Amino acid sequence: MYVPAHFKETDQAVIERLIRDNGFGLLVSGNGDGMVATHLPLTYHPEIGATGVLRGHVARANGQWHDFETPSPALAIFSGPHAYVSPRWYQPGPSVPTWNYEAAHVYGTARLVQGEAELRPFLAALAAQYDPQWSMADLPEKYVTGMTRGIVGIEIAIERIEAKRKLSQNRPAADVEGVIAALEGGNDTDRALAAAMRQAEGRQNRG
Repeated sequence: MYVPAHFKETDQAVIERLIRDNGFGLLVSGNGDGMVATHLPLTYHPEIGATGVLRGHVARANGQWHDFETPSPALAIFSGPHAYVSPRWYQPGPSVPTWNYEAAHVYGTARLVQGEAELRPFLAALAAQYDPQWSMADLPEKYVTGMTRGIVGIEIAIERIEAKRKLSQNRPAADVEGVIAALEGGNDTDRALAAAMRQAEGRQNRG
């Protein structure tokens, strides 16, 4: 991913927030037939291993899991809030439109995880993150066994994370305020992006 220095994010806490808050990622892999990608939820576990892991699962009918029958490279992409930025929101002067956004690319080596006992922690972590009031423990064992037979777990040992937050850091303060004000009057995604810009602006001022 192309990441100019002023858009590069290195704060681990911010990166973890970016991945966790936007956990419906895009898993990309390659094989002799070309590239393949699957949209799926992934949970982030920075406490596991030297640099953390991502965990998720795909349907057994989804042939992408065959790419990892031997541990193989994988890329997981997480996209945060994003929006068009109009030059009308800047101070007077020549400007062009752009797009503000947050994104993280996670590179690593993926391996397969199969079997009910091995998959249960994956599924429990996923449920705990998105629906903590629900538990697999309430399901009949036979049902859980049948459902887990239909999926294949994937664990990615993280090797590198590239995080980018393009939030008008290269613009004058008055332009940043203009963009934030415009986005705050938009939809939910626009407002989330405005909040991210406000947070980045605060960090920059403290720095």
